[in-house]
Amino acid sequence: MDNKFKNICVMGLGYIGLPTASLLATKGYKVHGVDVTPSVVETINEGKIHIVEPGLDILVKSAVGSGNLKAGLQPEAADVFIIAVPTPFIGDHEPDLTYVKQAAEAISPYLKPGNLVILESTSPVGTTNLLADILAEKGHTPGEDIFIAYCPERVLPGQIIVELVQNDRIVGGINKDSTKTTAEFYNTFVSGKVLETTAKTAEMVKLTENSYRDVNIAFANELSLITDANDINVWDVIRLANRHPRVNILKPGPGVGGHCIAVDPWFIVSQNPELAKIIRTAREVNDSKPEWVMNKVRTYASKFKNPVIGCLGLAFKADVDDLRESPALNIVKQIQQEKLGELVICEPNLKSHDEFELFSLQDTLQKADVILLLVDHKEFSGLTAVMLKEKLVIDTRGIIL
Repeated sequence: MDNKFKNICVMGLGYIGLPTASLLATKGYKVHGVDVTPSVVETINEGKIHIVEPGLDILVKSAVGSGNLKAGLQPEAADVFIIAVPTPFIGDHEPDLTYVKQAAEAISPYLKPGNLVILESTSPVGTTNLLADILAEKGHTPGEDIFIAYCPERVLPGQIIVELVQNDRIVGGINKDSTKTTAEFYNTFVSGKVLETTAKTAEMVKLTENSYRDVNIAFANELSLITDANDINVWDVIRLANRHPRVNILKPGPGVGGHCIAVDPWFIVSQNPELAKIIRTAREVNDSKPEWVMNKVRTYASKFKNPVIGCLGLAFKADVDDLRESPALNIVKQIQQEKLGELVICEPNLKSHDEFELFSLQDTLQKADVILLLVDHKEFSGLTAVMLKEKLVIDTRGIIL
């Protein structure tokens, strides 16, 4: 490799870190991935994966087989350090930056002049500067001897491998040198445009993208509540309204999940509580949708003496195994807590679950009195009303024909 970045250390080997690490390894970089879970490290070093993502198994197997990707529990010296750790929230939707801080402290002893530190984790505005402050306290000189920048991932689960390369990337450094150096690195493997800005702007862009999507989903979810109250088919309303050339209403669902859309808007709200009125309201609408679904379940379950409730899907979106902030999972847990009936659960993207026994789709449909479709996995796409005519059906995704 003829560029100055040869060795990469990726902190966090989850849904973003592992695809990024394996992609870079197949591009010729020597990549050391770090994760705090021993089983994850062991799995990756065997050339296998611990998450579901199309094409990732082949990519990881190739990367490990070539000798360019290995995993460990501790960082190693590198030219580039990529931080891709979780940034959840705690309490009243306050951002929790514990993992980012821990990652910064972990890599500090391995940093040397000329190194590049990139934060990819979705973060509140100011986190990149906080990262710089932590490293400054450790004796480094951010912006001079080491370069620090924010470059948020903006990929769609299910298409991560392709979008890591093809999507435009936003790069924002703590100073111009950091921005320039980071852009130079991403241009070695990204075919989309690499757009340069400041760290705070890049952080806000990421939050803005997911808040925009959240607001539009909230409109669809609120519309579903209104149409249901008026005995109108929301799917027909949306389909016909979208025939207007300037209307594009999204599909409603049982809520909003995933680590990004369900979390990022709260980062804006927490820092701007008096200003983020629409963003807060959208979050509240989407967060309240699972309770609307629960009311449907309670009503239908009450029609049986010993109801069997068949739940289709646990993931936060279609065709992935990601359960983070999943409204489907939370709904199923609440059904169990309220003891509304016997649960029969089908999640085709999971081999097992710690809390629930999983069944095949055929067994779920056969056993259930009430069918609750929560996720529009491709395995469920062939279901029809005729097939389920003996069941009471709650279709939160509008895919049953």
